[in-house]
Amino acid sequence: MQQTKQFPKGFLWGGAIAANQVEGAWNIDGKGLSVADIDTYKPKASNKDYNAHVATNLEGIKKAMEDPTDTWYPKRRGIDFYHRYKEDLAMFAEMGFKTLRISIAWSRVFPTGEELEANSEGIKFYHNLFKEMKRLGIEPIVTLSHYEMPLALSVKYNGWVDRQVIDYFVRFANVCFDEFGQYVKYWLTFNEIDSIHRHPFKTAGVIEEKSVAGEEIQDVYQALHHQFVASALVTKDAHEKIPEVMVGCMLTKLMTYPLTCAPQDVELTMKKNLENNFYADVQVKGEYPRLIECHLKNKGIHIAMEPDDRHILKENTVDFLTFSYYMSMAESGDSEAERTPGNTVLGVKNPYLPETDWGWQIDPQGLKISLIDLYDRYQVPMMIVENGMGAMDTISSDGKIHDDYRIDYFRAHFKQMKEAIDEGVDLIGYTSWAPIDLVSAGTSQMSKRYGFIYVDADDEGNGSYDRMKKDSFDWYQNIIRTNGAALFDE
Repeated sequence: MQQTKQFPKGFLWGGAIAANQVEGAWNIDGKGLSVADIDTYKPKASNKDYNAHVATNLEGIKKAMEDPTDTWYPKRRGIDFYHRYKEDLAMFAEMGFKTLRISIAWSRVFPTGEELEANSEGIKFYHNLFKEMKRLGIEPIVTLSHYEMPLALSVKYNGWVDRQVIDYFVRFANVCFDEFGQYVKYWLTFNEIDSIHRHPFKTAGVIEEKSVAGEEIQDVYQALHHQFVASALVTKDAHEKIPEVMVGCMLTKLMTYPLTCAPQDVELTMKKNLENNFYADVQVKGEYPRLIECHLKNKGIHIAMEPDDRHILKENTVDFLTFSYYMSMAESGDSEAERTPGNTVLGVKNPYLPETDWGWQIDPQGLKISLIDLYDRYQVPMMIVENGMGAMDTISSDGKIHDDYRIDYFRAHFKQMKEAIDEGVDLIGYTSWAPIDLVSAGTSQMSKRYGFIYVDADDEGNGSYDRMKKDSFDWYQNIIRTNGAALFDE
């Protein structure tokens, strides 16, 4: 196969955002509270005022629900995308975006999740958003659940632990298919579904206090199973309702290497990577892996299933696989091995890799390895739907933001993507996280900046919220314009 400098024809270049991190407008036009709306800013240094408002238990959740302000809760503010989406979409279109990954805020459509009829103002907003995207020639990729389920379902049912939540999600998804299927070809069911073990409340509304003592992990696996079933059911519905639809799953790709060639390090690493793949196995292959089922049995975990559950999973697999990739980790049997943070995880530090301002290790080649590993395992089309670096951007004396470090990061990762494609990987799209500064998922910071576009806002919500291009804006624009060829002309 003759190789070219360009990416495949029709490759979907773009960016990715989430409703709970950008929209704001948390208490207008009928929107209900989501689990994200009570997520508090977590500064690097201890701040007793902020820490006092962290909603980690029922008391904290109640306190947050009663607070009518956004003072402690940055995701209530977002970046005001709800009112400024036309401005932002215009800048994305100027960069040349072929696609934009967004999410639909469940609690904007069904404020508590239990309503029989959708909120008309929420439906109106997304209709207008999709119409504007269509006008600009930007293909939507829509995530149905991106860490923003209605808070009421969490409090009443302990989130996805209760099987009844499946019905509420299926209702929500079908309204989305009926209302927006005319605009949207690509749908994702759950964002980073594997993250339920790292932050069960954010991912699935699971409140530890509501579980029977000693059964917290059991409840997390039960909630996960209900999400698997819900994903399969809405995949089936989308296939029936929308012509030429493609439904995908989304995995946090946590590529792990053994720190040494000691057999113990290799075995620990192998098991960590097998566990990471488990979540895609169920949605792409349609069944629980035997090794995982044995692992759960050995841990005394029993997942309650309805008689048809295994059939539902097997018959309604997804059409493509998407994943986030930010960093890789190492693993070691040495309990004294130095550890470093990553995407909501801690891993053993790899001495061969540099790191970001937040300690995430930068590993472009790990992206190529991940692409080859996943494609070899699943043999379905793939998209990278999150990849980027959070950094402390500063405005220079010339009034501009010179983010060469961001350009270097993307250049290295894009070249590894092209190598994977040339070696046979069916990669059909890439959306950076995030094309515009937004509220960080993990720390709720604005100062942890990802975008090609700067937003004038700080961690406390001060600022004009005006948008400004960074140097990386023009660079990414050229990459898209040349379909990647500019990478090899620099």
